[in-house]
Amino acid sequence: MLKDRVLTAIALLVGLLAAVFLLPASLWLVLCAALCGAAAWEWGALARFEHGLRVSTAVAFTAASALLGWSAGLGSGQLGGAAALVPLYVFSALFWIFVVPMWLRGKWSLSNPMLASLVGFVVLVPTALAMMQLRTMGPWVLLGTMAVVWVADIAAYFTGRTFGRRKLAPSISPGKTWEGAVGAAIAVLLFGFGVLAGRGAGLEGGVPVIAGVLLAWTAVSIVGDLFESLLKRQAGLKDSGNILPGHGGILDRIDSLTSTLPLVALGVVWLAR
Repeated sequence: MLKDRVLTAIALLVGLLAAVFLLPASLWLVLCAALCGAAAWEWGALARFEHGLRVSTAVAFTAASALLGWSAGLGSGQLGGAAALVPLYVFSALFWIFVVPMWLRGKWSLSNPMLASLVGFVVLVPTALAMMQLRTMGPWVLLGTMAVVWVADIAAYFTGRTFGRRKLAPSISPGKTWEGAVGAAIAVLLFGFGVLAGRGAGLEGGVPVIAGVLLAWTAVSIVGDLFESLLKRQAGLKDSGNILPGHGGILDRIDSLTSTLPLVALGVVWLAR
């Protein structure tokens, strides 16, 4: 199991790096749209859709992300139309910051197919568009954004295993602890400030703001992880899929990215005004 997990992780990393640095913008858009469709197929399992609805959801999400990305100019490597995606990013931000915490507290379920489809759209399509946009800004912009989430996930896992005592959300994800969350926050702060220092960025007067952004980033990534954990538990599934040996499904690998990438994309569009 561990061997499969390590080999799959290496293959995913190599594939991601090759795609991010080598694919032209049009093919990167196609790849992101395809990943959105594959994740939508898994979303259908979490929502307990029947087969036909799962297929139509996957097709619709693939087409929506591709068309929206292309209409924003991301398929040709242009950022001029990215502002048109702001309403979607805002809707995503409101969902993750306000709706999902209430969802987790109330343990709501995806019992209504129409609601489940709408929630799936808000979770997945802005994520695919953010991947297109951030890569268009530069490969390292996207990879750096993802790296913050990976650092948080890895630090939370090892800190939780070593020091974990108090459960973060025992009825949703028994393995997650408050100690793991604190470890994730510390690791992200060290990583973020380390990267900024390495790039020679001036931090005069900006340390509290940057620290606040990094801590919020960490918190939102944990919320994304918990949200998918709740849906899997309600659907009676251990993993969202089995396409990735040792890792489960695509949603299992991007759960924290769905809650963070659209917010980062929104932030950079706002800063670029």
